[in-house]
Amino acid sequence: MLWDDLLNSLHRDWRGDGAIDDRLDNPDWLHRWLTSQNLNMDRPPEPAELQELKELRALLHRIVTQFVSKAMPHEADTEALNAIMAGGPVIRKLVSDEGRYRLEWYGLNRRWEQVLADIAASMAQSIANGETSRIRICDNPNCLWVYVDETRNRSKRYCDDKMCGNLMKVRRFRARQKAAADAPKHDHE
Repeated sequence: MLWDDLLNSLHRDWRGDGAIDDRLDNPDWLHRWLTSQNLNMDRPPEPAELQELKELRALLHRIVTQFVSKAMPHEADTEALNAIMAGGPVIRKLVSDEGRYRLEWYGLNRRWEQVLADIAASMAQSIANGETSRIRICDNPNCLWVYVDETRNRSKRYCDDKMCGNLMKVRRFRARQKAAADAPKHDHE
């Protein structure tokens, strides 16, 4: 989804070295991401436009955090999302694909307001579709990757069981081993 890709553009080292890489600051990454999302722009963002993209990311993070904590987004955040979407008018088109129909939306312009509106609309669509109960933030405190839990019982705790899941399992095991080694020994004499 478009909105979670934007959220995850603030990449944290999941192993815990504290490194944070804001991929939006990397023009090559930003160009590849925009292209992969069919958000083709005529030019790279101006500094103020890049700042607006980062502010949208912060807004989406606040909304996601509210949903993860089983709360509704603050009204001011919902209003801000609506204001951003208003900046990107669209044309809707019904498309037939192998006997099935889908609705496609096309932005009317190639300005940065359209990019922001499309990203905001992707979050709004997830909210309107009732998908918010599946939104998660990785339980690895060093990772904090945002993902949608597609498991049947909605019990996924980590963005990736092989990376973050295994790392946290090893850390819990080592903590138990250390606690057992540090525990006072009682002799039964």
